[in-house]
Amino acid sequence: MKRKIPVLITFVVGSVLILSVFFPPIETWGEDFSIFFDIIAVFAFFLGGGNLLRIHTKKAIKRQKDWGFSIVTVLGFIIMLIAGLFKVWNDGGIAGDVAAPGSLFQMMYNWIFTPLGATMYALLAFFVASASYRAFRAKNVGATILLVASFIILLGRTPLGTYVTGWIPKSLSIFNIPDLAIWIMTAPNLAGQRAIMIGIALGVVSMSLRLILGVERTYLGVDNE
Repeated sequence: MKRKIPVLITFVVGSVLILSVFFPPIETWGEDFSIFFDIIAVFAFFLGGGNLLRIHTKKAIKRQKDWGFSIVTVLGFIIMLIAGLFKVWNDGGIAGDVAAPGSLFQMMYNWIFTPLGATMYALLAFFVASASYRAFRAKNVGATILLVASFIILLGRTPLGTYVTGWIPKSLSIFNIPDLAIWIMTAPNLAGQRAIMIGIALGVVSMSLRLILGVERTYLGVDNE
């Protein structure tokens, strides 16, 4: 019974959300269920935060591998939580905006979180360059096409591409590197993106039906009942 009730709730909620899109009289039901989802998500945040503290505190106490990072994680979590809940250094007091200028939350966001995010993306560029080097080696026809297309797009986004093929007349603009780069992005690339999105949509529909009909039960921790 304890597993049949969640399956029944999933069936009812999923069916109502689908029907609310096609039947206006019950459109408000879907909105109400969305509000209920937000309320449940709040409690999920509490569970997630508690689990984060439990795991990293245990790791720091036992001094397991990379336990220093766990200390930084716990301290950052606690400080940001206090700064956000109690509106530390906030001119508006406890009822003020959490992101008010001059507040501890905003200062930590601007001085710590934003620079760390910029650093992460700066380092990511080197990993992307390394992966691109391995992927663009012309080992076969597909890799060669990918290499040529990427080279044209990169060159088309720079002044050098315009300078090299700027003399080509407009009647032959397809051979102009910037125009060719635009065509690659708006035709073959867009077609591939749409195919991927269609595949993702079909996958979402398939998984949603499996969840609603109770075929997929991995969210219960079991898949064999």
